[in-house]
Formats: sequence, structure tokens, C-alpha cells
Amino acid sequence: MNQAALLGRFRAEAVSTATPAQLLIMLYDRLVLDLDRAVEALKEEDRPAANDQLTHAQEIIHELRSSLDVSAWEGARGLMDLYGYLLTELVGANIARDIARVRACRDLVAPLRDAWHEAASQAVGTGAATAPAPASTAPGRAAAQAFAPAAPAGYQPRGDLGVA
Repeated sequence: MNQAALLGRFRAEAVSTATPAQLLIMLYDRLVLDLDRAVEALKEEDRPAANDQLTHAQEIIHELRSSLDVSAWEGARGLMDLYGYLLTELVGANIARDIARVRACRDLVAPLRDAWHEAASQAVGTGAATAPAPASTAPGRAAAQAFAPAAPAGYQPRGDLGVA
């Protein structure tokens, strides 16, 4: 088996054996990576690579949206709205090739990723590593608080796809 096949097998096993909390962290980590790669591709004017990264980032946000239970905790509706905002901005950034919009999305996602990492490490410290905390407990609130200061105040979409 070649190295690429082994790496693919390792990744598949890591995902299939991960707890829901670990999967959430994996999604956020990959989302930030995709946004970083998209910025670099846009800087280099590599349109196909930027499109691939931004499209993958949108797929991750769709997955996060579809798995979010808005009735589970009070901040879930705000998180759902943030996901909608991110989708609009990433589609618009992809169309307009707008690095600033991709960076702004990354700046919103990074604190959420960090909050979930922190919540997971706290769960490990309390012995809750094998079962993720319900979304209505402290980790969910920590994530909501993490993005609240960075959320765009008075967001006004710029057209259907966020393009002026």
C-alpha cells in the first residue's frame, strides 16, 4: 500500500472512530485550513484552487448547519444565523475574488474553533472525553460567547450572493 493510500485509510479511521465533539473540532479545523488556503490561492491568483477551497469551506458550513439543533440551547439560533452569513460571504468572496471577505470569515470562525478546542480539553479534564456534552451546556455557551464579540454588527447583505 502506498503512502497516500495509508494516509487516506488513517483519515477514514480517524473520522469513523471520532466522538461527535471530535468530529466538530475536525470540521472547524478543516474550515480554518480551507479559508487560509483560499486566501493564499487568491493572493497567487490561482482561481481554480481558490474555488476548490472556498467550495469545500461552504460544504463544511452546510454540514455544520444541518447538524445544528436550534432547539438544544439558547445560542443556537445565533449560530445558525452566523452560518448563513458565512455562506453568503463565501459565495460572494468566491465570485468577486475578494480576499478581505475570506479573511473576515476566517476571523469569525477561528474563535469558534478555539472555543470548541477549549471545551473538548475541559471535557477531557473532567472525564467527559468519551461522551460529548449536550449543546445546552457550557461548551455550547462558550462557543456562542466566543463568536459574539466578532459577529458583524448590523450586517447588511450586499445582494443575493453578497456581491455589490
